[in-house]
Amino acid sequence: MKSTSVQQVAVQQLRNKTSFRKSVRNSLTMAYRGLLKIRRTPEQLFDVTFQPIIFTLMFTYIFGGAISGNVHNYLPVIIPGILVQTVITTSIVTGVQLREDMDKGVFDRFKSLPIARIAPLAGALLADTIRYTIATVLTFTMGYIMGYRPEGGIGYVAIAGLLVIVCSWAISWIFAFFGVISRTASSVQGISMLVLFPLTFLSNAFVPAETMPNWLQWFVNINPISHLVTAVRELTNSGTIGWDLSISLIGAVVIVAIFAPITVRAYMRRT
Repeated sequence: MKSTSVQQVAVQQLRNKTSFRKSVRNSLTMAYRGLLKIRRTPEQLFDVTFQPIIFTLMFTYIFGGAISGNVHNYLPVIIPGILVQTVITTSIVTGVQLREDMDKGVFDRFKSLPIARIAPLAGALLADTIRYTIATVLTFTMGYIMGYRPEGGIGYVAIAGLLVIVCSWAISWIFAFFGVISRTASSVQGISMLVLFPLTFLSNAFVPAETMPNWLQWFVNINPISHLVTAVRELTNSGTIGWDLSISLIGAVVIVAIFAPITVRAYMRRT
C-alpha cells in the first residue's frame, strides 16, 4: 500500500512538471504570436516610438529654462522622468489589447486548442516587454542626441533601464486585470489613464518636489512613481544604488503578488 502511494505521488509530480513545461512552452508561443502582430501592424509601436521623442523635446524645451536655467542642465532631471512616464504608460496597452482579443473571440478559439489555458495571458504579458525595451532605448537615445551624458556609465544605465522594464511589467498586471474584468477596451484605457496620469504628473518626474506647495509634497514623496524616478536618476546620473531602488523592487513584487493571482483567477473564470 505504501509503495503504491509513493508511486502515485511520483506520477503526480511528473504530471505537474510536464504541465509546467507545457505552460511555459505555450506561453512563449503566444508571446511570439504577439510579436508577429506587431510586425504585421507596426502602427502598434507608435506610442513607444513617437511618444519618447515628442515628450522629450516638448518637456525639455518648455520647462528646461524655467526649472534648471537651461536645457543641458535639465536633461539629467527630465530624461529619467520621461523614461519612467513613457514606459509605464505603455503598459496600459497590455490591458487594452487583452480586452480587444477577448471581445473578438480570440480567447474562445484558443480554448479549443490543446494548449495551457494560461498561455494566452502569459504570452501577452511577455510580448509587451519588447515594447518597454523599445521605449527605454529610444528615450536614452533621444537624450544622448540632445546632449545627455549619464555620469553613471553604460552599466548603470542598463540597470536603470532593466529596473523600469521590470517595474512596468509588474504594473501591467494591474491593467491586465482591468482588461479581464472590464466590458470594453475603451473603458480599460479610460480607467487606466485615470489611475496613471495623476501618479505620473504628481511626482518628481518633471519638476523637483521642493518647488511644489507643502500640502502636495507629502503625496509626491510617498508616490511610488517618485521612488522609481529617483532610483533611475541615482543610477544614471551618479552610478549609485539607493533605498529608492529597493522600494521600487519591493513595490513591483507586491503588485505581482497581489494582482497576478486575482488576474489569473478572473481570466480563468471569464475564459
